[in-house]
Amino acid sequence: MAIHQSHGEQLLNIDGVELCVETFGDRATPAIMLVAGSAASMLWWDAELCEQIAARDRFVVRYDHRDTGRSTCYPPGQPAYSFTDLTRDVLGIQDALGIERAHVVCQSMFGGTGLILGVDHPDRVASLTFVSTSTGADDLPPPSSGLAMPAEPDSSDTAAVVEYVLAGARAYAGGSPYFDEAAIRALVERDVARARSYASTLVNHYAIEVDGPARGGFGDITAPTLVVHGDHDPLLPLPHGKALRDAVPGAELLVLKRAGHDLPRPVWDDFVPALVRHTEGDRR
Repeated sequence: MAIHQSHGEQLLNIDGVELCVETFGDRATPAIMLVAGSAASMLWWDAELCEQIAARDRFVVRYDHRDTGRSTCYPPGQPAYSFTDLTRDVLGIQDALGIERAHVVCQSMFGGTGLILGVDHPDRVASLTFVSTSTGADDLPPPSSGLAMPAEPDSSDTAAVVEYVLAGARAYAGGSPYFDEAAIRALVERDVARARSYASTLVNHYAIEVDGPARGGFGDITAPTLVVHGDHDPLLPLPHGKALRDAVPGAELLVLKRAGHDLPRPVWDDFVPALVRHTEGDRR
């Protein structure tokens, strides 16, 4: 199977906001928009994973959120945007790339972006995939009692920042045997070195206004929906994924065995074929 290499990064100006975008594969094939989780740049969607998806006849788009990577940054603790603004970023990228309808894959906290897209902009969404996310219902279980996060580092101490992010990734893996410390360390080092302001990356997504759709909720999503959740997820235990599956009409659930709050390489053989099946053309 041929591997479709990256077309390279580009900076797009979306309504005055610079967003760094990278694409993979044939633009004539179904488009998959990858929306990373909180404090995560595009690098957390592994380039090899993007290439594997693109090799299955998909046009894959990954990008840096505001306050991550090479995209626009705001002063630490002062993000001037909301979930709705981040949703407009996705739509702006689609417009800039000539994508009328995308298969949107949202991870963790930014499942909220997928919710807004699915409810308020159904004409722009061919399907939705929620990875390691939740409905946020009050009756769902809290994070695992064993989930311990280190103290926040001095953002000017690069080595301390790397160790802090690495420790967080290790904790979020939930004891999964798939956690690859050397690979994640290399990723974090690249991520920190590449960022315009990693001090902003560390805090700003947790300070934004968490708004939702203008109307409705998960039950109002009409796009075909796939929920993907690791059974070792310590932050959002598996009942969160099951609740999300139950909340979206017709949604399907893929449980990733021995995976935590992430998509480690050993589960790609399950995830990629499931995503490809889910994104066959425009299914509505």
